[in-house]
Amino acid sequence: MAVILSTLLLIGIIAGCGKTEPNVSTNNRGEVTASDQAAEAASQPSDETGMTEDRGEMDSQAETTGEENGGSDETEGTAQQQPDATASVVYMTTDISPEGMMAVYEALGWMPGENVAVKLSTGEPPASNYLAPELIKDVVERVDGTIVECNTAYGGSRAETAMHYQVAEDHGFTAIADFQILDEDGSMSLPVSGGTHLTENRVGAHFGDYGSYLVLSHFKGHAMAGFGGAIKNISIGLGSSEGKCLIHTAGESASSPWGGDQDSFLESMGEAGKSVVDALDGQIVYINVMNRLSVDCDCNGQPAKPDMHDIGILASTDPVALDQACIDLIYAQKDGDGASLVNRIESRNGLHTLEYAEQIGLGSRAYQLISIDE
Repeated sequence: MAVILSTLLLIGIIAGCGKTEPNVSTNNRGEVTASDQAAEAASQPSDETGMTEDRGEMDSQAETTGEENGGSDETEGTAQQQPDATASVVYMTTDISPEGMMAVYEALGWMPGENVAVKLSTGEPPASNYLAPELIKDVVERVDGTIVECNTAYGGSRAETAMHYQVAEDHGFTAIADFQILDEDGSMSLPVSGGTHLTENRVGAHFGDYGSYLVLSHFKGHAMAGFGGAIKNISIGLGSSEGKCLIHTAGESASSPWGGDQDSFLESMGEAGKSVVDALDGQIVYINVMNRLSVDCDCNGQPAKPDMHDIGILASTDPVALDQACIDLIYAQKDGDGASLVNRIESRNGLHTLEYAEQIGLGSRAYQLISIDE
């Protein structure tokens, strides 16, 4: 009865603000926080997914069984807060289309300032799972945004500015909006407040040219972080080549990304992300697209095929709540669906990113998931 009353109260508040009456659910111990409608729709497989291929040592760690990860009552991924009407709001649609993208963006009610940057991953050639330009085109135009990225620190086709611009053109991003490599002219330093590992975060020198940031992330696995979503996109993603190295090595090196302690790396992502949010003074919002849910990130040009279906698009003003909601939806899948992705997350201790990010004040793992689907 208390959950029902809380749900009805939240619906009444939102309806009073003139929004369409949504489906609402709050996160609870051991339960995914999708509404019944969203959870049911998210459990339906898509035609795009296939079984994960064996990809050597890294991907062998991503192989597991549904018995190990797919059917427990208490999942590792769920946030442990009680329902709270003041928790961060995460909006969700199962409609992975330009219309669905626009709908979750509009649900945020965001009023961007001038010079909007749209941060995304351009994707490593030849076959990474980057966000399709046709999926994001309308929302990029809606904010009159410039698509931005930073060079990589590990080689590949996007380590040098000229090559990276070519990849952006080849992948269709320059055809839908202006595009800029933020660190084409080097780095600028952001202060890190209260950090354990970092004293500064080095982002692209052109980071400050933009007053508002719309962060579009393809949610998926990651070979080093376990998963990649909003937090990774505003930390590693906005880091210059030097900044990426500092995050990976927990402040030890600005020239090499290799050799850092795992948990210190995860914590440094949180610290770098918080420096970005602090610098923007709240002028930043986040959208995660949960499709092509491979164990590999978009920095892998030959990612493993997903072994789970597409889920939807989620949006929030809180990057921790948003990533937590995506994690919970993955852990809620049945019959071993997505077991390799769960194992990838756990084998890298990826959930520690969320724990530490909440601890330092980047956001909250407690959230209310609102389905905007009718």
